[in-house]
Amino acid sequence: MQTYRIHRMKPHPREAFRWAAHTGGTAVVKERDYEPGDPVDAATPYAAWKQMGATATPLEPGDLLQDAADKLLILKYIGFEPAEWYRPEPKPPVVEAVSGSESHSHA
Repeated sequence: MQTYRIHRMKPHPREAFRWAAHTGGTAVVKERDYEPGDPVDAATPYAAWKQMGATATPLEPGDLLQDAADKLLILKYIGFEPAEWYRPEPKPPVVEAVSGSESHSHA
């Protein structure tokens, strides 16, 4: 048995998620689109889904489960798939032009 942290998708992104085309592979999700939910103890993600289905706040497509190792799973209409938090690419360092000895010819 393990404890999963639930991240509930906010209503506005959920509407976009509902109409988006299904894509396979790891989903990249933004933390700002989620609110923390109550944790759930279950043997597997599907056991958590079934257990939460019997409550007033079932898991819905777009919601995330996060295990103790911080592995994320997103609930899609076809089941759970891997997910990861969006991390912006670091900006490349600014390289300033170094003025060296430039030769100018004057005619």
